[in-house]
Amino acid sequence: MASKPGILTDWPWTPLGNFKYVILAPWAIHAIHSFLVKDEKERDVAHFLIFPFLLWRMLHNQLWISLSRHRTAKGNNRIVDKGIEFEQVDRERHWDDQIIFNGIIFYIAYFILPGASHMPLWRADGVVITILLHTGPVEFLYYWFHRALHHHYLYSRYHSHHHSSIVTEPITSVIHPFAEHIGYFLLFSVPLLTMIFTGTSCIVAFFGYISYIDFMNNMGHCNFELVPKWLFSIFPFLKYLMYTPSFHSLHHTHFRTNYSLFMPFYDYMYGTMDKSSDVLYEKSLTRPEESPDVVHLTHLTTPDSIYHIRLGFASMASKPYISKWYLRLMWPLTSWYMMLIWICSRIFVLERNHFNKLKLQTWAIPKYRIQYFLKWQNEPINSLIEEAILDAEQRGVKVLSLGLLNQGEELNIYGELYIHRNPKLKIKVVDGSSLAVAVVLNSIPKGTTQVLFRGKLSKVAYFTALALCQKGIQVATFHEEEYAKINMKLNTELRGKLALSKNYAHKIWLVGDGLTEEEQLKAPKGTLFIPFSQFPPKRMRKDCFYHTTPAMMSPTSFENMDSCENWLPRRAMSAWRVAGILHALEGWNVHECGHTIFDIEKIWEASLQHGFRPLMISP
Repeated sequence: MASKPGILTDWPWTPLGNFKYVILAPWAIHAIHSFLVKDEKERDVAHFLIFPFLLWRMLHNQLWISLSRHRTAKGNNRIVDKGIEFEQVDRERHWDDQIIFNGIIFYIAYFILPGASHMPLWRADGVVITILLHTGPVEFLYYWFHRALHHHYLYSRYHSHHHSSIVTEPITSVIHPFAEHIGYFLLFSVPLLTMIFTGTSCIVAFFGYISYIDFMNNMGHCNFELVPKWLFSIFPFLKYLMYTPSFHSLHHTHFRTNYSLFMPFYDYMYGTMDKSSDVLYEKSLTRPEESPDVVHLTHLTTPDSIYHIRLGFASMASKPYISKWYLRLMWPLTSWYMMLIWICSRIFVLERNHFNKLKLQTWAIPKYRIQYFLKWQNEPINSLIEEAILDAEQRGVKVLSLGLLNQGEELNIYGELYIHRNPKLKIKVVDGSSLAVAVVLNSIPKGTTQVLFRGKLSKVAYFTALALCQKGIQVATFHEEEYAKINMKLNTELRGKLALSKNYAHKIWLVGDGLTEEEQLKAPKGTLFIPFSQFPPKRMRKDCFYHTTPAMMSPTSFENMDSCENWLPRRAMSAWRVAGILHALEGWNVHECGHTIFDIEKIWEASLQHGFRPLMISP
């Protein structure tokens, strides 16, 4: 929002929320119906293509978002180091409003302007007119319109909203108040209306021009340099006809320079060219890929989790993971993504952060959760994890945390497998179990005398049970098999604190994978469910309390947090991820994997000292 919002700041359909798309439905349905029922001679391809073209624009923008986030996370050719935060994501989540607005105008123009219907596919004169009018009047008028928007009156009421984003993403290019978009559309319609009124319009020129604007807008705000130097060496005059991402980035950091739309010619002409443009371009173009201090490994969970990760839909990634019904309608695209991931099977950089002089990255293993339950997938998964560890070793990474990849003894002996295979590793592999245990222990209300364990037992569960017994808290289980497994981990003195329960009266349940809905329904009212697993149980009771999976809130100084870690709330981080950061901060030169565990009290105290805080219980 601008500092002093002017008239026509909000979009007319803002009150509709996500139902805003229904505005286009009547026109889109009419266009498709007309195309299907009319004779071949009466069909209007241009009218029919308006809706598919709007979808293409959304896809085009989304591809730029994913590419930009991936490249800026890797670091090579990145222009501005400062990260983005949730506030910017929220401000830019309605980037599709301008596409809806354009769609409405296109449909209205079709009905009221005779030359807008039955356009041919190609007309050379129409293409030439579009190029000439954009290079001349459009670029010239935009330059002065843009400079006017930086006058304090218009800037405070309109354009400051766009400049709230110092670090840009591709969609930052279209984040403007409604009134400002009206001005832009009138400006960009000059070539389009000229073609229509002169009878030279064609589908290629019409849709091609809008796609060109989208492409250049996205490129100029992507925050990584991608225009090769050889292009300007071979064609020196291009520096006046095509801007670069670094050129426009300076406009967002310096504000009073580089006003041009896509062609810097007018900045050269009127003396508003930023003197550091060439230097920043050279610096960004040669910037190498970043080498982090800590790497956190994770993987995809469900098929539609591809949309929830940071490289997916930005607005979805900024909220805790919840399966959405409308994502099921995208199953053809989801299936294509799954096949692509399966075939490519390459580790990719998902996120970058900065904390206390540490450079942090999250890498994703291209595997879904279900694949970890397939024995024939064990070796491919382990090979990918080992590849990631060795790659991190070569980059000089200090600590690698396994996160969701710490799937148990059957897969990789809680990470110890990689240490055995590579005994000379300098990088420290951390499974994070110690902090997970500490978080679970500190989530149990003070004064508790007994707890009930339920679900698949894990390393975290065993050490939690041991710690509870040492504190004099009785540990109960339902099943004899679980009782026997925990009993084996306890010494003779502590076995008296372990009990085999015959009822569901316990008010504190420590739960893991495998907790059934039936068991939840038998729990007494007001029961507190505390997961020790990495995946949360399905919430079946409104009269009970559910703690998050082991996690902590990050300090306010933790930078570049713009997405949620799976189902955790904003700025929350899993204990397994935090543990890796703590090992690097404290300089603990030890592995934490296999059947051993780090000092629970020591890592808990370290987490608090560095500003991490426990999460609150949610009903």
